[in-house]
Amino acid sequence: MKQLLWIGGQYRETSSFIELKSPFHHGKLADVASASEEDVLDAISVGHEAAKTMAELTAHQRAEILENVVSLLKIEKEDCARIIAQEAAKPIKAARAEVERTIMTYAFAAQEARRIHGETVPMDAAPGGEGRLAFTVKEPIGLIAAITPFNFPMNLVAHKVGPAIAAGNTVVLKPASQTPLSAYKIAELFDRSGLPKGALNVVTGSGRAIGDFLVKDDRVKMVTFTGSPEVGKHIRENSGLKKVTLELGSNSAVIVDEGIDFEKTVPRIVSGAFAYQGQVCISVQRIFVHDSIYDSFVDAFVQETNKLKIGNPLDEDTDISSMITAYDTNRTSNWVHEAIGNGAKLALGGSAEAGIFQPTVLLQVPLSEKVSCEEVFAPVVHINRFQSFNDAIDMVNESKYGLQAGIFTNDVHKAIKAAKKLEVGGVMINEIPTFRVDQMPYGGVKMSGMGREGIKYAIEEMTELKLISFKTE
Repeated sequence: MKQLLWIGGQYRETSSFIELKSPFHHGKLADVASASEEDVLDAISVGHEAAKTMAELTAHQRAEILENVVSLLKIEKEDCARIIAQEAAKPIKAARAEVERTIMTYAFAAQEARRIHGETVPMDAAPGGEGRLAFTVKEPIGLIAAITPFNFPMNLVAHKVGPAIAAGNTVVLKPASQTPLSAYKIAELFDRSGLPKGALNVVTGSGRAIGDFLVKDDRVKMVTFTGSPEVGKHIRENSGLKKVTLELGSNSAVIVDEGIDFEKTVPRIVSGAFAYQGQVCISVQRIFVHDSIYDSFVDAFVQETNKLKIGNPLDEDTDISSMITAYDTNRTSNWVHEAIGNGAKLALGGSAEAGIFQPTVLLQVPLSEKVSCEEVFAPVVHINRFQSFNDAIDMVNESKYGLQAGIFTNDVHKAIKAAKKLEVGGVMINEIPTFRVDQMPYGGVKMSGMGREGIKYAIEEMTELKLISFKTE
């Protein structure tokens, strides 16, 4: 299979290709186009020109395009799930769940396209404002550069493309190098749904080269990025006066208070720690458990983790498959063994075979260890004990990240305190930090990023507010 670039509503040849291999069996999936400087600049030019056409579309026209995408996704969702499973080594049942979420994300985008509105402004509230009628409108900003990661190759694309199209913007999309096929699939679906030519362009290749062109070109009015803090910082520093939304790293934590229901809570936390091999921005990485239930919790957690099935991502019962690259597997192994060497106890796992890192549970990890203070992005979790609830909050906050956190407790006062004191973008009460539904505001503080996703909230970032004032007297 030869995967070409998508520019101006058609596939475009280029001079260079990169072999795409499966993370699981390492077999060839496709030869994927590697965009040149000329290709990227052409995509920017096409997207810039198409912005005029998109801005003239009515709200109902934009909504109908998105609704058409939803209809096509429902028809082709199994094909989409298999693309994700093959290129990302995501277990097929998780890939199907991602496609269902993608459908919902575009459905929300269609709904929001119909309710983008401004407000009236009471000008006479200030002396000198008498005899005036004023209101605001929200206008599209133009061309948006969207740079997406490998771990949710369809739904995180939807979280950028959906609100961009809903607001009347155009997009140049740079998907992750390991997961380009799902992005090209979405481009085809938008084309079949009636999106104007050039409104969505997909370019693949070197992230640094393509990213720099997108970030520095003045015709690009906004950059929306999901990925590492290092790259996010580079984008922020080099984007000039563009709008920037960054969804970056995390080492999400959950507090488990005394008196919780093990039968309900433990399986939920296990799923949050190991879904898609832990390669999720809000994967449970740090668990802080009250001292009175610590030993029982660890036993139950290890027992539940042992139920996970390891294998081929296309097998129906697989829970854990290959990590995205051999580099990530080796990095994870090094971090785990560093922690053990510095006093952590290995309760389960700790090794890899054929690119699959075993679900790993560490105990009493020093918070300075990489598996705690950095984003491990792997099927690795550590469980530490606490005695004082205030200490648990302090340990969660002892992090440069702040995306989401969770707390399980029967004490409403502790829940309220956690909601107030935890330094994160989202606090989940009696829920894992991995919880997300696609209409909610989503984003972090500290090194976890800036701006918010979630269709309604992303549209706020992707529009400009204009004031119109009439002097009536």
